[in-house]
Amino acid sequence: MDIEKLIREMTVEEKAALVSGTDFMYTNPIPRLGIPSLCMSDGPHGLRKQIGGGDNGVSMSEPATAFPTAAATASSWDPQVTRRMGEAIARECRHYGVHTLLGPGVNIKRNPLCGRNFEYFSEDPLLAGVMAAAEVEGIQSQGVGVSVKHFALNNSENFRFMGNSVASENTIRKIYLKPFEYVVKKAEPSALMCAYNQINGVYCSENKWLLTDVLRDEWGFDGVVMTDWGATHDRVAGLKAGLDIEMPGDTAICRRWILDGIEDGSLPIEALDKACRNILKWVDKYVKPADTAPLDQKAHHELAAELAAECAVLMKNNGALPLNGTEKLHIAGDMFESMRYQGAGSSMINPTMVTTTADVFRERGILSCSLEECDTVLVFAGLTDEYESEGEDRENMRLPQDQLDLIDKLCDSGKRVVVVLFTGSPVELPFFDKVDAILNMYLPGQNGGTAVTQLLFGEKNPSGKLAETWPMRYEDVPGAQTFGKKLTEVYAEGTEVGYRYYDKHNIPVRCPFGFGLSYTAFEHSGWVKDGGIYRETVTNTGDRFSAEVAQLFIDGELRGFTKVGLEPGESKTVEITPEPLDDTVYPDTYIVPEEPKKYPVTLESRFTDLRQTFIGRRLFDFAMSVPKKMEKQARKLPDGPEKDNSIKGAQFMRKMLESNSPRSLTMETGITFPYNFAQAFVELTNGHIIKGLGYFLKKTEVPKLPKDQ
Repeated sequence: MDIEKLIREMTVEEKAALVSGTDFMYTNPIPRLGIPSLCMSDGPHGLRKQIGGGDNGVSMSEPATAFPTAAATASSWDPQVTRRMGEAIARECRHYGVHTLLGPGVNIKRNPLCGRNFEYFSEDPLLAGVMAAAEVEGIQSQGVGVSVKHFALNNSENFRFMGNSVASENTIRKIYLKPFEYVVKKAEPSALMCAYNQINGVYCSENKWLLTDVLRDEWGFDGVVMTDWGATHDRVAGLKAGLDIEMPGDTAICRRWILDGIEDGSLPIEALDKACRNILKWVDKYVKPADTAPLDQKAHHELAAELAAECAVLMKNNGALPLNGTEKLHIAGDMFESMRYQGAGSSMINPTMVTTTADVFRERGILSCSLEECDTVLVFAGLTDEYESEGEDRENMRLPQDQLDLIDKLCDSGKRVVVVLFTGSPVELPFFDKVDAILNMYLPGQNGGTAVTQLLFGEKNPSGKLAETWPMRYEDVPGAQTFGKKLTEVYAEGTEVGYRYYDKHNIPVRCPFGFGLSYTAFEHSGWVKDGGIYRETVTNTGDRFSAEVAQLFIDGELRGFTKVGLEPGESKTVEITPEPLDDTVYPDTYIVPEEPKKYPVTLESRFTDLRQTFIGRRLFDFAMSVPKKMEKQARKLPDGPEKDNSIKGAQFMRKMLESNSPRSLTMETGITFPYNFAQAFVELTNGHIIKGLGYFLKKTEVPKLPKDQ
């Protein structure tokens, strides 16, 4: 593809189309010049390739392997886990004709209540960066692109469409940009996805300091910058700031703004050409025919179990594990049969198959006996999709009360109690001192049941370490009282995120960052510095093979790590060259703006704010009738995965609508809810009836898309 020649030959209308997506997951083709369309798909821990065109919701997608989520894979502390997973996901992408996967997500886990934490790796920038870079390398090694997300400071869900993340430059650079910087420099991702939120009052999609000064000029990024779906605000300002393509596109108003901007000179043609150049390079590199060979879905299912076993964290063990196979077991908890293996939201995968712990136990003939008769109780507990989902933050850090009551009751029986947890993020563990063992699987993917069984019976040895701190109680978390409560989110704790905060202030935690037990024991000689290299000898002093993570902390900060497998009695010396420390002195101040007034509503108001007036409530109810109808229809389906996924899809749409803004909703839905409708909703809610009704008739006129000419 002769990119410069194509840019010279393209009309302004064609350029305006190229920098806008179409059909929800595609770039616009330009048939006249032979420019093909590039296909994207949600990730990041599996493929959600939608069936048909447009937005079919999260439940309508091709069968694909649901691998462990980032909350789990980060706990392996082994970049080979995410690299192998990335390679497998890319093979599925190629099979389905997907050219770029939307992921991985590398945002810092600032607070355990963030509803999307299951998709993110860690509270530590280095660990997040290393694990994400390996996944990117794995995917791109197979000829599939990635879009690393969500750039940047997208650390909560309640106000993510319009929220303002207020932080000092020191905090932003040394914590929240670090994993992105690591991935950009080490793995050279093909694309980055900018977040919905504002940073210090400027939306990410039009933030020149973020998208050009830092990302391109300082870090050397030369790929595509795209919006999150519906994150566009001022399209002309975005192009001038370094935003290449707005997704999902099909927004007539954005093309109109571009065409008008070129005509009146407010948008330099050079800015539009630069975006076109980046997109054409991306299309040229990754648009290839789909693989015709069948997928080895069984092999990927087995790989999902292998990786899940590497990620599990043994958080407590008083000798109850591993089971020897002769115990009489009493099995309790809904997640034995209904294992939660993935998160809820845009990353929800239609699995090729699901193997729960109950499936494996039945296959092996392992039965549950009565609590009068048992030796050991196995409790399968965790957070359901209702408690933890993209689109909203959790209300608290507790497990459901019925599960807590069940565990207390079983502990009162005097029997040994083993808890197996399935969560996407930390929960309070008030029963920690009562139970004998806790095996934390996080969200282990579609074959988690195989991994759980292998770990419980000692066929695999837990070797995972926590990639985030598990606090004693939510009140101990920095910013606990203010997180997710207002549109303006102040990062008052600065760089004291996660273990940095608890260590500095000597706050006891339930389980610290980097913690994880094993069925064997290890001895560490301690780090010895030799020039710029640190060395340590690790010895397996137990009687089982396992892997151990050597973690290098300097001045209380993780600077390097490596995982080694050791046979009983075996020793290995590991070497780590610490990651360079950014010792630049950045400004450590910020300005907290006044909280915007909720009335009158604007295009940037939260959709729930429409309910402040009579007409606004009617408009809000009208919009919410769509997911209500979807859920009602879903509940009529026969029991099974299709019903479950359809219900989850409807509930996710409800959460997304509630937290959306009129502007982001029109940027996300394009033709369905055009810009003039958003304007009408705002004016009608504010009592401007005539003006509001007039907007319904104010259609934006633009040329036909090149594909339709």
